[in-house]
Amino acid sequence: MRGLLVGRFQPFHLGHLATVRWIREHRDEPLLLGIGSAQESYTWANPFTAGERFEMIDRTLQAEGISRVQCVPLPDIDRHAQWVAYVESMLPPFRHVYTNNPLTRLLFERAGHPVEPVPWADRARAEGATIRQELARTGSAEGLPLPAAVAAYLGEIDGAARLVRLRPNGAGGAPTA
Repeated sequence: MRGLLVGRFQPFHLGHLATVRWIREHRDEPLLLGIGSAQESYTWANPFTAGERFEMIDRTLQAEGISRVQCVPLPDIDRHAQWVAYVESMLPPFRHVYTNNPLTRLLFERAGHPVEPVPWADRARAEGATIRQELARTGSAEGLPLPAAVAAYLGEIDGAARLVRLRPNGAGGAPTA
């Protein structure tokens, strides 16, 4: 049976990588990475497309020699009561769910899935919103808690420039042009 880790991975950072490593070390099962909010892109909270996030993850896992991990896009449905059934219909069978998100935990436990928390890895720095802010502020992935493959890919797609254009301004949070 498989395990499932759901995240937005905006972008895939060292905390995510540490979580994948921890799961692979503690469970001998294939792992599904559900790319959450897959329909969202080109916004401050979700700047990268599902395909770009898949590429970040795939390049990182290949570089790290991590196998038996499959990425799957999971668009939102905005109906919590039906979300787990929706996820189950979109994915191959899975049993364990790994999350620290209280809502995700509640929904999967109510559906009968064992849910296991994962250790946080450098939560103060390895957090998507903080990384996006710093990437937009500095224009560079250098020194950010990102796998080398992700930093290189962000350079290829000019991710910092995208974030600069999407960054909310100080008045009302509207994106800057």
